[in-house]
Amino acid sequence: MSTSNRIVSREDWTRARKELLAKEKAFTRERDALSAARRELPMVRIEKTYVFEEPAGKASLTDLFDGKRQLVVYHFMFDPTWDAGCKSCSLVADNFASSIVHLGARDTAFAAISRAPVAKIEPFKKRMGWTFRWLSSSSSDFNYDFGVSFRPEDVAAKSTTYNYEQKPFPRSEAPGISVFLRDGEDVLHTYSTYGRGLDLLINTYNYLDLTPLGRQEQDLPYGMSWVRHHDSYDRAI
Repeated sequence: MSTSNRIVSREDWTRARKELLAKEKAFTRERDALSAARRELPMVRIEKTYVFEEPAGKASLTDLFDGKRQLVVYHFMFDPTWDAGCKSCSLVADNFASSIVHLGARDTAFAAISRAPVAKIEPFKKRMGWTFRWLSSSSSDFNYDFGVSFRPEDVAAKSTTYNYEQKPFPRSEAPGISVFLRDGEDVLHTYSTYGRGLDLLINTYNYLDLTPLGRQEQDLPYGMSWVRHHDSYDRAI
């Protein structure tokens, strides 16, 4: 990338930076308004019973709240036939692993959920050095009901529904986040987001977006093809 035609005086740089700052402030205000609109979404009562598995035993969706009023679930891509969790989801997990401890102070619990069995989740979790709660939904329809897992026949027929629209999806698993609210004995589904909706949660990207070279993904086969498990960057690709 040529930079010679972009080198200016400090005065010109400050002028350009202030012009961009005005756009950044407008974006911040728009984001605040979007967050407020998100909080006003209607809610759906969860009528179905979901049972998850973790090393301590079985847990219901209500159990995942751990006494809190709110619950954030990260749908971690980990098909039961895979030997490791998705590399891109692992990047997301690296970004939330050390920060979710603060959610409890705002009456919010957190859990990751995958279709892989506990016997596969636990060794991979240990390998990655993570301590967040991570459960298996292998004995329930949870992943299918929340649009992040697809049955083989639907993938083959190109009749999968992801991110609120029916379209072909090349894999059995997809990423997402779902949010729930506990109201007495009721559990309410308040929000789910998928695909690029997860973008703002990836601080690695937030940092790269500050740099002149940006994400450097424009010539890649797909956006996150450069991502590796964090213990694999020193290995041959």
